[in-house]
Amino acid sequence: MAEVSLSSASQSMLALREQVIDAWSRSVREKLCKAGDLPDPILLNTLPAFYENLARLLTHEYYQASGVDVAIIAQEHGGERARLTGYDTTTLIREYQLFRQVLFRMLREGGIQLSHDQREAIDTSIDSAIRESVTAFALIQSALREQFIAALTHDLRTPLSNVSVAAQVIETRAPSEDIRRLAERIVANAQRIETMTRDLLDCMVFEGGERLPLHIEEFDLALLAYEVAQQEIERSGVEVLVEFESAVGHWCRASLQRALENLLGNAIKYKAPGTPIVVRVTCDELRVQLSVHNEGEPIPAEDLESIFQVYRRARGGKCTKDGWGVGLPYARRVAESHGGSIIVTSTATLGTTFLIDIPMDARPFGKAPVAG
Repeated sequence: MAEVSLSSASQSMLALREQVIDAWSRSVREKLCKAGDLPDPILLNTLPAFYENLARLLTHEYYQASGVDVAIIAQEHGGERARLTGYDTTTLIREYQLFRQVLFRMLREGGIQLSHDQREAIDTSIDSAIRESVTAFALIQSALREQFIAALTHDLRTPLSNVSVAAQVIETRAPSEDIRRLAERIVANAQRIETMTRDLLDCMVFEGGERLPLHIEEFDLALLAYEVAQQEIERSGVEVLVEFESAVGHWCRASLQRALENLLGNAIKYKAPGTPIVVRVTCDELRVQLSVHNEGEPIPAEDLESIFQVYRRARGGKCTKDGWGVGLPYARRVAESHGGSIIVTSTATLGTTFLIDIPMDARPFGKAPVAG
């Protein structure tokens, strides 16, 4: 639009800019602990430009022309808060709310009378800025997290592979039984780290909202469950009972194997001492159920959903067990990618059971041809 002369109200608001920004800075530093130690340039960020944009709203011709400017400024603000500060979204929203409070108070004290339309325009712009900033903040944080995870897992793989190979050599040439057992422990833990790095990479897929890639083949899920249970018995020495009937269908073997390994690992972490883990496979013509049961302290009812969220842990967040908190979210994604679901029940008397319920034929969900 052509250059427009600013109204007296806009000019008066601009004259208060330094006072408003100073008052806001003091308020933010006092009330938001994550802003307290930020250098002034980082704290102020795009606020002066945002303030000028709001001042123009007191000139009638700018009412309908400010949306793009607000969006761009707010997106930059949210992105820089993600990159340069220790903010979370709550802190980001709160600093905008404090800005609103300080702005209207100082406009009132400065004798600047706002019409209903002017106040509504400023309110709407601040609300829009909050939405745009939070969206940009979340996107940048997600991108930074993905970059970190990708770099971490890439850098871990070479030394981890070297450790594993060296330990295997020591295991085969060990001069004593004690050294051989130590080498076995090194190999086992290297494999656990490899599994955890794969889980981290899977989290990047989860947070991007992507489906897990399925490689569908025909196999007996009961035999797979038995094999995984035997491997766990050999690895950890934990008692695992398998109750099954033959269940031949079409699924992704690799993803179901990892899902079951994750469920078994979770059950072992939380089972009561001296009690076994029970794995069951049952089926009918259309669906198969794969469950893992353990006795032990129940999962609090309020955590039954949050345990399936990436990076969240069970037991009210007080868990001291190792892991990234991604095993259960992975198991859910496997079930959903097969066109099914995962259900958890947990009580003090009956114990905890995770049950994967999926169709006998998952080919339609893997975009594979279905037999006629």
